[in-house]
Parts: sequence; C-alpha cells; structure tokens
Amino acid sequence: MDFDRYDRIRPIRWQGDRLSLLDQRYLPFEVAYLDCNDSVAVCQAIRDLVVRGAPAIGIAAAWGVVLAGQKISAANGADALQKLETALDELNASRPTAVNLMWAIARMRAVLATAGSNWQQVLEREARTIEVEDLAANRHMGVLGANLIEPGSGVLTHCNTGSLATAGFGTALGVIRAGIAMGKIAKVYASETRPWLQGARLTVWELLQDGIPATLIADGAGAHLMKTGAVQWLIVGADRICANGDTANKIGTYHHAIAAKYHGVKVMVVAPSSTVDMQTAYGNLIHIEERDPAELLSSNGKRTVAEGVLAFNPVFDVTPADLIDAIVTEKGLIERPNLQKMTDVFSAKSSA
Repeated sequence: MDFDRYDRIRPIRWQGDRLSLLDQRYLPFEVAYLDCNDSVAVCQAIRDLVVRGAPAIGIAAAWGVVLAGQKISAANGADALQKLETALDELNASRPTAVNLMWAIARMRAVLATAGSNWQQVLEREARTIEVEDLAANRHMGVLGANLIEPGSGVLTHCNTGSLATAGFGTALGVIRAGIAMGKIAKVYASETRPWLQGARLTVWELLQDGIPATLIADGAGAHLMKTGAVQWLIVGADRICANGDTANKIGTYHHAIAAKYHGVKVMVVAPSSTVDMQTAYGNLIHIEERDPAELLSSNGKRTVAEGVLAFNPVFDVTPADLIDAIVTEKGLIERPNLQKMTDVFSAKSSA
C-alpha cells in the first residue's frame, strides 16, 4: 500500500532545541506552527489544544521531557530524574483523561532512571522511538481495520483521529485512509464535533489534503444518516480503553454508538495499545475532563446565548463495551470486547 499518498501531514516537528507544533486552533484557514522552547510551553500547548489527540499529546509530552532536560545539569539519569520531577508532574497533569500522556511520561521516566552520563541523549532517543512506533502502529492498524469493511461501504467518523492527532496516518482515519486505498470505502462522513469543531475544522480538511472527499454532518444528524442506510460502520478513536473494553472518546461518541446499535451499524474503535488502561476496570472509573463552560456560550468570540445561561462542558464520554463491535490495536483485533478478550491480548501490558 502506498502510505505516503494518503499521509502528507505532520503535526509534530522536533527541531533539536525546540518543539514545533502545528497550531490546530487556526485550521483550516491558517497553517502555522507554534514553537515550544521548554516543557512549560508544551504543557500550555496541550491545555490550549494547540496539539490534541491522545497519541499526539503523548508524543508532544515526551518531547517536553527532552526540553525540560535541556534546562538542567545532572551527573546521571537518576540525578536528572529528581530535578525533573516537577516538570514531569506538570506534563502528566496537562490532560487527565488521555492515558497515552501518562504512558509516554512513564516511558521517559523509566529510561531516565537507569541512564548514565548520556541521559540527555537517552531521553531524545526514547522520544523519537515513541513517535516512530506510533506511525508504524497506525499504518498496521489501518490495514487491520480496513480488512473488516465490506467493499462499497459508507463510514461515519467523529472528532479528528488522523495525522493531526498522531505521529501520522491516524487511528480511525488511518483505517479510513487504508479503506479508501484498498477500495473498501465508497463514502466518508464526518460529524462536526462541537464545541471545538474538530470534525468540521480538522477532519474534512485533513482528508481533502490527501484527495479523499468527505461529507460533513451536524453532530445530531448521525442517527438520521444511519437510518438512511448510507453508512455501515462508525469508526472512532479513543482517549482511554478500560480493561473490559469500555472506551472514553470525544463527547458525542456515546450517542453515535447508541444510534449505531439501534440501526445495525457496526462500531469500530481504533487506538494504539498505549491507549489501553488495564488498571482501570470499567468506564465509570475514568475521570472525565470538563473544560470552561464559556466554550459553549460563544462562537468565534461572539456570545450566542443570553446572559445568565449556564453550561455543562464535558470533553469526553464513555461508550460501553457492549456497543462496540471491534477494537483495533497494533497488537491485534478484539471483536465484541470483554474483560477476558482484553486480558488475552493485553495481559503482558497489564503486568508490566
């Protein structure tokens, strides 16, 4: 498969002394990179949604550790680890629902603890490895997921799970890219994904860059679209997958999955194994991040509701495992996930 034909975007660029992030707040009308010179700037970029998407957040955080390491002197990795604890904790807390973030910080912490005098080079090598592994995993998952799809299918996706949210190619959008290339997918629909409009601003733009036509729908139009028979799969990413298969993803995923179950549309979750959290038994235990309610009260800086109106603004919701037909990771495919099936695939990860 010609991956490069459908994979032109790179949101994260390491420049040696700084991290350049494609500022996704300005897409699709302006393509601009924001330079982060230290870990504090990386934390702020994650919180401000300059970079978003669970895998991309983890990669950015890993490079944030490298930047933090450039600001200190230490004889060895253990000494550096002590001096970097505050920076590591701040990076870890920048997006609490995204388990990839914590996973990446844990990897950086582990290699640092045993590093010698070359600890800075060790950190940089590990950050690069995390990024390279993510791209390889995405391409592998793309083919695995596409193999489940019947030729001529229509698919719906929610939020943005493509190159913009990863090291490249994407998770759910990686399956869609592979499905297009393999002649499996005939039509792609994307929901707006309010309030930040990741589907409208990012997903359809990203697909157009790679020559893949996409049709935008309102978030509330998913059930009607499914009723028409236009789509056979709902394909989404994940910010955290629990031991039983319950999946946290962008707010709105849950109601799409309920509609899919009712209308006989299959649901596919696509995410790297770093998103799987075998230490969290089920979805009700996931901390759901809430953002500023003001995000719902205005559009493009202009208030759209009356003064005094309150708003509830959770960023994620949890789709129960019994609504999911398949979870696709680089470690393999889990159909109709449950605790036993998840344990069979991820037992080594859970005991690591």
